[in-house]
Amino acid sequence: MANISNGMPFSSLHSKWLWFVALGVLLLACGIIAAANVFMATVVSVYYVGILMLAGGVVYLIHAFQVRSWSQVFYWALSGVLYVLAGVFAFMNPLLASAALTLFLAVALLIAGIFRVWVGLRMRPTKGWGWVVASGVITALAGVVIALGWPVNSLWILGLFLACDLLIQGWSMLAFGFALRR
Repeated sequence: MANISNGMPFSSLHSKWLWFVALGVLLLACGIIAAANVFMATVVSVYYVGILMLAGGVVYLIHAFQVRSWSQVFYWALSGVLYVLAGVFAFMNPLLASAALTLFLAVALLIAGIFRVWVGLRMRPTKGWGWVVASGVITALAGVVIALGWPVNSLWILGLFLACDLLIQGWSMLAFGFALRR
């Protein structure tokens, strides 16, 4: 195997295997810390979203004054103000913000699951269509379970998702690094 799909020579990745292993260990450590206190990980997740909303709002506000027409300035400035307010809200009341984000997550999972089931059923004569339907059913059920536990589960569900993601990414980077070493 001479090249990786993005054009980076395999040998340059091979020489960096230890960096991938180190990244994997770091991500695993962060995942374990997040799993040990999912409430705090939820608050950190809300603060992260708040920072992104604040940054997006500032960019919208800067953009608003680059636009020439007053009707467009108003639209962009209003969008920026709403983003900034949402970011400030996340910092002022992270528990209420986590409840809103958890409900949004439940709705998004439910909609995504239903859509996957629909796509899978439309693929029915194709081999493997059942896997797509099964994936959709599991995703939709995850949305329903989160919605049924809302708002109580909003204290820990985002932190649990963060912990799981960090652990999965950590294991995958670790495995990738050791695979490169061989």
